[in-house]
Amino acid sequence: MADGMDGDLDSTVASVLSLAEKSNKEKYRSIEVTKDVEPDLDIGNLLATDLQPVDGQEFRKNKEDFLRNLARDNTQLLLNAIWKLPHERSEGVVVVKLPEPYTVIPREKPIPKPKLPSKWEEFAKRKGITKKKRERMILDKNTQEWKPRFGYKRGNDETQEWLLEVPQNADPYEDQFEKKFEAKKERVAKNEYQRLRNIARNRKISVPNKDLAPSSGRQSKEQISEKLNISRLSTASLGKFTEKLRDEKISRKTGKKRKFEPVVGDLSNERSRSRELAEKIARRGPLDVNKVTDTNMCKATVKSLLNTKIVNACNNTAQ
Repeated sequence: MADGMDGDLDSTVASVLSLAEKSNKEKYRSIEVTKDVEPDLDIGNLLATDLQPVDGQEFRKNKEDFLRNLARDNTQLLLNAIWKLPHERSEGVVVVKLPEPYTVIPREKPIPKPKLPSKWEEFAKRKGITKKKRERMILDKNTQEWKPRFGYKRGNDETQEWLLEVPQNADPYEDQFEKKFEAKKERVAKNEYQRLRNIARNRKISVPNKDLAPSSGRQSKEQISEKLNISRLSTASLGKFTEKLRDEKISRKTGKKRKFEPVVGDLSNERSRSRELAEKIARRGPLDVNKVTDTNMCKATVKSLLNTKIVNACNNTAQ
């Protein structure tokens, strides 16, 4: 009786173990994958191209399972090829260096165009001038120590100078610190002006080509009159309290009179205008917001700086 019970128990245990092994095999499939046609493996791009013909009958039976098994087998082949590469352990993880890819992948966007050179870069190239990299450290003439050229505790810092020598040909009552400060402001403004001019030239933005300084040549009566009118309106009161010169003719610039459409009237005109507006909107393509914003900001900045320079030049001319 006991022998019979032991035999039943052994058979039960064996059946349970076989079922568990079978379920594990179904859950965890083997890493060994065999195919009639080996796939093309581009390990550098982590790309596997299956070259084996698709069994149409199996594919039509269950598409999802067929595609899932196909993706699993190809991924397993790709991982097997990666593990065959020389690898090393770094900071507790296994690292492998992938080979160079050989599959050419197309770009999403076109190749960016080379940046157009500035006027100085064109001149330097034409004259053969090469840019020399300046050293980061310079010798401070006061402390005779090596200090950074820029930044915190830089050498030859102009803002830390408390004494300036007055040149022999300069006015002894002239503030040299103020003169130095104004000269630096002019240099910064000139660099910014040239930078904006280069941006406008590269983006092909039309900039008014007006004299920024008093012209050395003879100016016409219209040019002088235009500059006088600009300088008159450059005050805080827009020329309201500016003294009138002798025999000066003040130009009266009247604003545009606004025209409004009639509130009531012929409905056919309103219908035609609405139709034209709808057709105009429909004809337009998608709006490149970044391009339009960038262009408008660049135009406004360049024109604002040019107008400021023109007003200053006119003030100097009027004086």
